[in-house]
Amino acid sequence: MILFDWGTYNALSTLVKAATLGMKLTEIPPYDFARRSRGPDYFEQYRELARKAFTTVTAHAPYYNVVSTVPEVEERSRKALVAAAKKAEMAGAEIFNLHLGWRAWMDSRDLEHAAETVKAILDATERIVVTLEVMYTRRMLGTFEDIRAIMEMVGSDRVQVSTQLENAWMLLTGASEHGNFVEANRLADEAFWLKVLTETLKLSTHYFSLRFSQVVGFALGRRILKKRVPLGKGYPELQPLARALARFMVEEVHAKHGELRMHLIYTGPPETKYRDTIMLYANVMSEVVPHLK
Repeated sequence: MILFDWGTYNALSTLVKAATLGMKLTEIPPYDFARRSRGPDYFEQYRELARKAFTTVTAHAPYYNVVSTVPEVEERSRKALVAAAKKAEMAGAEIFNLHLGWRAWMDSRDLEHAAETVKAILDATERIVVTLEVMYTRRMLGTFEDIRAIMEMVGSDRVQVSTQLENAWMLLTGASEHGNFVEANRLADEAFWLKVLTETLKLSTHYFSLRFSQVVGFALGRRILKKRVPLGKGYPELQPLARALARFMVEEVHAKHGELRMHLIYTGPPETKYRDTIMLYANVMSEVVPHLK
């Protein structure tokens, strides 16, 4: 039995490379849905090739804000996301990960409008599970509280969380506000990560869905933004996370919630993503060994 599926994002042209390296998960990247050249044939070919090598196929929605104070803008985004979800299902994806984007009103209207978009995606697809990605600042939709509220509004077990781990770290340590990544890194011990994973589990239905890359921060005006960097070149530190992941996966998810399928998606920069994905998997699995009996 596999403890968790692992892999990274791949266009059709790199599926064979990822499979040859032993990855069991592939994610259709957001730019595949934004390119007009990606017609039905592309996504059907993706499905046929991916089904031969991967146990899990996910898709990342294109980066459109799901809410806007301008109705016409919001409607265009909704239509584009629905169209992308249909293509994802055509390509064999069982998960459609949604980056909710910036808030428009900073009140409950953001949640209500986001829920309507999620409902539209569910109505347009047959089986796909929509995962709502944890964001790194409260100026964006995607705190654990936001995701819980949207799930309740939608009322479907086809909606759940996908925790982008470095985002949760920035959000919960306050790094997205003060920008002191060194100090925030000191707070991210094993106990911190176990709390993040516990919150993830509470909002998980079909999958225990995790994503990760290391980041550095930079200021743009008054905002602290993140830049993804190769593994070992940024924050948060990997080893406390790997220890917490190993313990939680084996002792909590695997032992007590066998109905959930676990996966870990590496989301770092493309230049080093294959090497880094393997390094991430190796670090986590080396910590798993002592927990297996």
